[in-house]
Amino acid sequence: MQSRTHTCGELRLSDAGKKVKLCGWLENFREVGAELGFVVIRDFYGTTQVVAENADMVKQFKAITKESTISVEGVVRERSSKNPKQETGDIEVVPEKVEILGRCRYSELPFEINHSREADETARLKYRYLDLRNPEVKKNIILRSQIIAALRSSMLDHGFMEITTPILTASSPEGARDYLVPARKHPGKFYALPQAPQQFKQLLMVSGIDRYFQIAPCFRDEDARGDRSPGEFYQLDMEMAFASQEDVFAVIEDVLPPIFAKYGTYNRASGAPFVRIPYLEALEKYGTDKPDLRIDLTVSDVTDLLRTPDFAPFADGVIKAVVISDFHESRKFIDKTMEAVEVQSGNKGYWFRVDENGELVGGISKFVAPKKDEVVKALSLESNTLVVLSAGDKGAAVKTAGVLVKTFGAAVPGHMDKEQYAFCWIVDFPMYEIGEESGELEFCHNPFSMPSGGLDILLKAEKGEVDPLTIMADQYDLVVNGVELSSGAVRNHDPEIMIKAFELVRLGEEDVKKKFPAMYNAFCYGAPPHAGIAPGVDRMIMLLAAEESIREIIPFPMNKNAQDVMMGAPSFVTDKQLEELHIKTTATEEE
Repeated sequence: MQSRTHTCGELRLSDAGKKVKLCGWLENFREVGAELGFVVIRDFYGTTQVVAENADMVKQFKAITKESTISVEGVVRERSSKNPKQETGDIEVVPEKVEILGRCRYSELPFEINHSREADETARLKYRYLDLRNPEVKKNIILRSQIIAALRSSMLDHGFMEITTPILTASSPEGARDYLVPARKHPGKFYALPQAPQQFKQLLMVSGIDRYFQIAPCFRDEDARGDRSPGEFYQLDMEMAFASQEDVFAVIEDVLPPIFAKYGTYNRASGAPFVRIPYLEALEKYGTDKPDLRIDLTVSDVTDLLRTPDFAPFADGVIKAVVISDFHESRKFIDKTMEAVEVQSGNKGYWFRVDENGELVGGISKFVAPKKDEVVKALSLESNTLVVLSAGDKGAAVKTAGVLVKTFGAAVPGHMDKEQYAFCWIVDFPMYEIGEESGELEFCHNPFSMPSGGLDILLKAEKGEVDPLTIMADQYDLVVNGVELSSGAVRNHDPEIMIKAFELVRLGEEDVKKKFPAMYNAFCYGAPPHAGIAPGVDRMIMLLAAEESIREIIPFPMNKNAQDVMMGAPSFVTDKQLEELHIKTTATEEE
């Protein structure tokens, strides 16, 4: 411990009578009189009460500003008034010597340390080093360290080798915007920070590495969201040679549940095997490809049942319904929740109720009433049931239905078993889709996923024997509590299959060679079948800590505008620096 004998969270009643030296921050000083004062000293491990019992010592502590670092030498004794809420609450230290190690030169702090989470976020980010002194903030960073250590240990136990891949790489033509880094020795050329180690980890499989992983930093120039930090994030990146989807599932289902059960706010987590839901079924049943299985509500298609020219929104398009049983909330509750649905989905929802007498009431009940018996039978409606609906083109109706499930499921008592981690796999993603802007066939998700059926199914699509939109990919998403934790796939490792997959979207062999030269060339030297996945570490920790914002679990996060207000990044650089990099910029510092 060098300059200290104990930490501020260590001393117990058994230490009474010992002479000790503590070091930490002066959290608080309460002067009771000229000859009595109570001091709280805090370090990484906890807090200890120090009692000044003479005028000289009271004077010394009174002259020290809060949050100064100090050392205190003294004798431990039993407290007469114990504090059961404090781990060191049975003892106190009577000081013989106090020394200032690092004075806080400000009498006013930007915020009160122990209530920093109540402060303005900009102030918290600017003075993040003070924010992190708050034990409630710091515990998330400690949790992050513990979880990453547990993930690393488990992956090593499963036979994976940790390998770090390059940070400076080539710009990718796919995905989000790259962060570009000018190459001083190569005028006009740029490196890019990796959006993910995707190509490198596949090249490792070609290299003969059997099981790879790393806690990988990834960089994407994206806008912030509650569950996504702009700029930089981390993922548990893994890849397996000679592996199938089942092999990947087996590893993840063995690695994650114990970590979620041990470190999570909730101590229940799905065990193996996780529920598997085909992508198209997820959209139909839950209105989303990220279902929250803690909610017991599902979606029904009632288009044929409720189509009516008498109510314009139901005159054409698609109609979806969500049945909420045992409903006893007020009309005000329904209206407020429906408003929240419209804000989230951008579309209006509709509703009617079955009252205690079995009658259809409220909302659009008059338009449904002519088909009452059919509706009650088809949806198995009972008394005290609320039916919420969406309508419009298929995409809008499905999206709104998903928001209805999520919003009412969380708001109506009895329909959400919140205190658990409910995992599921979304499988059988379509390989292709019709692009909204182009109106032509495009890849639906990852173009390097292996099509289910391999080369044979692609040849049939080329000949017109199979509709390309019916081709599925060996791709999968891992979802927990309605949050997409990861995407993964069995990779397309065969150059012949790869070229044929791209030809269906009007890209030839030369296009593939030009855009992905390293992977294409490597695969031509004999690539093993391989598969992988990359769960997001930041999202995982956010879920485990039960935080609403991902910034709460990152040591030094950026703000929503991708700015580091503490360090002043991004910032202007000197003309000399730009000149060395052969760069001219149209922006000026005055702007």
